[in-house]
Amino acid sequence: MASHEITRPGPLLDASGNLREAGWSRHPLLQYDRSKIKASPLRIKEWDYYLVMNNHFGAAFTISDEGYLGLESVSLFLFDEPWQHTQSVLSLLPMGYMQMPPSSQKGITQFYSRNLKVRFSVGKHGRRIQCRFRHFDKALFECDIALSPSPPPSDSISIAIPWPKEGRFYYNRKINCMRAQGVMRLGEAEYRFDPKNSFGTLDWGRGVWTYDNTWYWSSLNCQVKGKLFGFNLGYGFGDVSAATENALFYDGKISKLEKAIFEIPKNLYDKWHLFTLDGRLEAVMEPVLDRSANLDFKAVSSNQHQVFGMMRGRAVLDGGKTVEFEDVMGFAERVHNKF
Repeated sequence: MASHEITRPGPLLDASGNLREAGWSRHPLLQYDRSKIKASPLRIKEWDYYLVMNNHFGAAFTISDEGYLGLESVSLFLFDEPWQHTQSVLSLLPMGYMQMPPSSQKGITQFYSRNLKVRFSVGKHGRRIQCRFRHFDKALFECDIALSPSPPPSDSISIAIPWPKEGRFYYNRKINCMRAQGVMRLGEAEYRFDPKNSFGTLDWGRGVWTYDNTWYWSSLNCQVKGKLFGFNLGYGFGDVSAATENALFYDGKISKLEKAIFEIPKNLYDKWHLFTLDGRLEAVMEPVLDRSANLDFKAVSSNQHQVFGMMRGRAVLDGGKTVEFEDVMGFAERVHNKF
């Protein structure tokens, strides 16, 4: 599969609202400008999603403007139980009023309502997640978490890909291997993230999507023999002939992968097999928790299965070095959206 690396900065869109250059990059070089989009604001999708976890517990935070709906969500995961709770706040037809930052490298993304206050901030030394959710599973949920990339400046994976339809595109950045430090509280229970074994992932997306899509995404972060290691796999959306988001991360450097395949069992709690067609990544996941959701508002619907499990496998870096990993909590998901 051809893969085009973007190496020069520039605007994301041309004068017609189409992608100026399709491809992938190690850093977010293209500038997103919502005002340059020619499509209906109902079709514009913007979100910031953070996942913070270790082998025992984790949390996910979403702030999004999906045109039709604003979906602000918090999830808490306890993998040893296993147990999870997800709670969301919906708003109708936000269409830009949330003023989501145009860059993944700076700015503040925030949402405030009567019950939920959540804030993502990006500064010189890293990222910060602050949240307060009243009546979260009948208790107060609070957190303050710092995420720091290591070693800086570390590579990430950004893709800019089109759909065949005019004016449709997806600009995305995934950051892996951020060390996490901080605390979460749910009622009287307290959960502390230690940067030695806790990691954060960012999924930052901006674009104009087609209506009906099924995507697949998997991510893992860990430490192997003193070096940070992780991977990102994804497919099922847009035209990936110029680029995929499949990549390995080791000691701050990226190794680009080709097409990924998820072998998903009928029973989602059976083993999952994940691999890339270039033979450079093979992983097995033993599921422990399925964060499932099925929302159906007729014109807008979402059927999600984000499955967490212990992973083991092997990866081949650029240059031929092999990295083996085991007993690491990661996830793989299948999501069907009409939005």
